[in-house]
Amino acid sequence: MTTDPHAWLVSLEGVPSGFAGARDGIDVVLRDRGLRRTSPELTAESLLRGAQASAVLEGSASTLAEVRAGEGDEIAADAVRLATELLALVPVLRRQPLQALARLHTVAARGTLPDELLGRPRDGESAAKLRGIAELITAPTEAPALAVAAVVHAELITAAPFGSHNGIVARAAERLLLATKGVDEKSLVVPEAAHLALRPQYESNLRGWASGGPAGMHAWLLYATEAYAAAAEASPLVRDAE
Repeated sequence: MTTDPHAWLVSLEGVPSGFAGARDGIDVVLRDRGLRRTSPELTAESLLRGAQASAVLEGSASTLAEVRAGEGDEIAADAVRLATELLALVPVLRRQPLQALARLHTVAARGTLPDELLGRPRDGESAAKLRGIAELITAPTEAPALAVAAVVHAELITAAPFGSHNGIVARAAERLLLATKGVDEKSLVVPEAAHLALRPQYESNLRGWASGGPAGMHAWLLYATEAYAAAAEASPLVRDAE
């Protein structure tokens, strides 16, 4: 008998309805605007915007214009490098999530850490935490895919299992999960931009998750429903049509 590790969140007040509403918003953007306008160029633009936003959350000072021109700082360059390889990891995340997480870090931290530390957890506790997160990704569940992505994001960023780039890896894993689980297969919504726009709430609620208390975890999930709604509005499908 398989136990659903996400079953606890389905009963939380406001969480199932919040994620259902966020998914509806994403579906509307992808259906109404995406069917006629989807292209590899729009996916690339979404990934670029996400990389720049994720880099800023990690400490970069580079603007989107600078990143677009290839003039971003080192953190931005790391995030862009990861974004360019991200969707190739969809089948890996589906079958071997631990390997996919290691690859995310290897690509992001290349040139920053020694080669022998790329993709490797900091210690035994971090390795165990990564194995647990990998199980969260593949476990059968009745929970919404958006909720699973939010949990994995929070777990990765608060555990900080790698020697560097944990925030960039966590946000990339979130986006990758949305593609892998069929929420946004062409990666057109921009969750990283939503987190940047909501930065005070984002960082505060991650601290709440890290505390391990039920109230903090509940608050993070409610925040995530708001962030995913904003992620849909940050899509180039919407912004470029305005």
